Amino acid sequence: MQLSKKEILDLVAHEEQALHFASLLRAFGGRHIKNELKRLVDDLISTGELVRLRGNRYSLPNAEGSGSVHGTISVHRDGYGFVTPEGGGDDVFVPAKAVGGSLHGDKVSLRTEKSRMGRGKLEGRVVAVLVRANSRVVGRLEESRRGAILVPEDIRIGTFFAIPAKAKANAVDGQQVVIEVTSWPVGGRPPEGKVIEVLGWPDDPQVEVQTIIRRFDLPHRFEPATLAEAEAVPAQVGKDDLKGRVDLRKLPTVTIDGETAKDFDDAISLRPEGDNWRLWVSIADVSHYVKPGSQLDQEAYLRGTSVYFPDRCIPMLPERLSNGICSLNPRVDRLTMTAEMLFNKAGQMVESRCYPSVINSDARLTYTLVKQVIVDGDEKALGDQRPLAPMLLQMKELALVLMAMRRTRGSIDFDLPEPEIIIGLTGQTEAIIKSERNLAHQLIEEFMLAANEAVARLVTEQQLPFIYRIHEQPDPARLADFRDFILPFGFSLELQGDKVAPSALQQLIAEAEGKPEERMVNYGLLRCMKQARYAAINLGHFGLASSCYTHFTSPIRRYPDLIVHRLLRLALAHAEGNPSKQQQRELDRIGATLTEAAEHTSKRERVAMEAERDIVELKKLQFMQGRIGQEFDGFIAGVAGFGCFIELTEVFVEGLVHVSTLADDLYRFEEKDHALVGRRGKVLRIGDPVRVRVVAVNPQARRIEFVLVSHAPARHDAPKPRPTTEDYPRLPIRGKRPKLIGRR
Repeated sequence: MQLSKKEILDLVAHEEQALHFASLLRAFGGRHIKNELKRLVDDLISTGELVRLRGNRYSLPNAEGSGSVHGTISVHRDGYGFVTPEGGGDDVFVPAKAVGGSLHGDKVSLRTEKSRMGRGKLEGRVVAVLVRANSRVVGRLEESRRGAILVPEDIRIGTFFAIPAKAKANAVDGQQVVIEVTSWPVGGRPPEGKVIEVLGWPDDPQVEVQTIIRRFDLPHRFEPATLAEAEAVPAQVGKDDLKGRVDLRKLPTVTIDGETAKDFDDAISLRPEGDNWRLWVSIADVSHYVKPGSQLDQEAYLRGTSVYFPDRCIPMLPERLSNGICSLNPRVDRLTMTAEMLFNKAGQMVESRCYPSVINSDARLTYTLVKQVIVDGDEKALGDQRPLAPMLLQMKELALVLMAMRRTRGSIDFDLPEPEIIIGLTGQTEAIIKSERNLAHQLIEEFMLAANEAVARLVTEQQLPFIYRIHEQPDPARLADFRDFILPFGFSLELQGDKVAPSALQQLIAEAEGKPEERMVNYGLLRCMKQARYAAINLGHFGLASSCYTHFTSPIRRYPDLIVHRLLRLALAHAEGNPSKQQQRELDRIGATLTEAAEHTSKRERVAMEAERDIVELKKLQFMQGRIGQEFDGFIAGVAGFGCFIELTEVFVEGLVHVSTLADDLYRFEEKDHALVGRRGKVLRIGDPVRVRVVAVNPQARRIEFVLVSHAPARHDAPKPRPTTEDYPRLPIRGKRPKLIGRR
């Protein structure tokens, strides 16, 4: 009788304790089936159906005492990793020697035990790879005497791939290529692959972008059927499109965006009413053109979001829609969904309503121009915008009131600087500067936040299915550690059990403003925060101190906003008490898929953010390669046992001063104080101003290395302001950069 895997699993399942291999051997007939039994057991372990424990014992996954965990492994560049359990709970640390044949992103099965470091933490060893994250890998082809290998672009993969001679295609030494994995690592043998696409030379800006696109598997070409469907959409608003819409075409309306923006999805208008303000926020009605289940809809869902690189945009929708009929271009009719809100002088929303509408924008304004009007009082700008200037100044007044109201309720605004990559005509990086955020940006942010809340409350009050933008309470353990860390710097943080009020964090940010520790406090708090995400259940938005929040204002570039528009239209039909059977079926259909859609779009957002961050880091490294040997002023932005992270003042770049280069003394790392302390009493602490010299740039490791030239005490004046976007001309790019609210 031939032994089966089912028999092995049944036997293990009926035993109260883990079975030794010898016990399995005796149960199934003795030594003559040893090889067959070992093969079957190894197969069951590789698929995660069995778990091998200490002492050559076996049990089912998740059985009592088995210490088994299934989850996704995230591998650090230094080789160790963390596994996020499928069922929730704390991440499990995996030492480098216990990662086994798993690679970054793989779904794995772990055998866990209490960590030797204590504190109740778990430590794991990978016993099986359940699902491989990537069948394709992008990287650089390298030739050697032993043959060709692929060095992955993602350093976290942690291994090279052997490329047989017959599998190189037309690739040559040093080129960026994409391979398909043909075998995975086994018993110390490296994985293998075959070249399926040659991208080109790594210093070509176009190849850089294509490398990032392949690495993050970003859909970047629309299917022919999608483009054909987009071409069939009318280029102008027709008379039939106006049925059932509120006509706002005579209302003074403007869009305010960056200089290089091509797609305008939000327009605003304001009118004072006594001591109150009536605000209209009109958003492009993408749902009118992109129907559920259509080819356009399916591809938009697949992408989830537009992706923004320094010199281009990978849009969620074809240009025919995103830059055409859906874009709120000036002096043409456009279909919109409008949130109309009335605010009192304290900034409280006293009434609101939403409806389908049609607008005709009076002007396409830029943040720079609006700043000249409402902040600088520039006479030329005021003269050029004479018909609109009074409304813009009233908008400023309301925006300041709304900002004060949000601060009072505890909304957190880190206002952390963002890098701006200036690309020259050749595609090379000319400068890395601080992206400006002025009152004009904040004005739009405040109005969009208000519209998002108004829509979320309207649908929620009707108790209909909905997709929310949620932000959960910060991690309690990290908060406690952070509270202890800031105490020696003279700051305090009041915790309420294992929770904190948003207002307490905002107060701390205000106390640190303008001080040497400001950046340290902001980044430290940010690390305590959980990531905002989409959900079908309303858990509130901690960072905005909002009990009910969604994303409604960017349906051209975010799929969740498109879902919200569809649900809003259905909610309006329900409010009128006469939803059609078709509308009810549509509501039921969307409601049944909301949880899945929320998870999918949250993942797509994270992928887009990683891709955007990765190309910015690459541009920084390339920019600094031409500056080896030069000296720069900066400050200590972080401290670890292996050295100090230095952020440069004039150039928006961060690098490492390794502890081995600190030749003036022997330093020890004081974890609680986040400082390196020398035997002679010298202290390197976060916030200290320094001068450093660039000594090395390693694009593959994504690392810039400095040596310390000089260092000042902890108390110092704030760093000099960096150049901003106003100091540099920029090439036009497709699309527009995401606003701050896009990540909230």
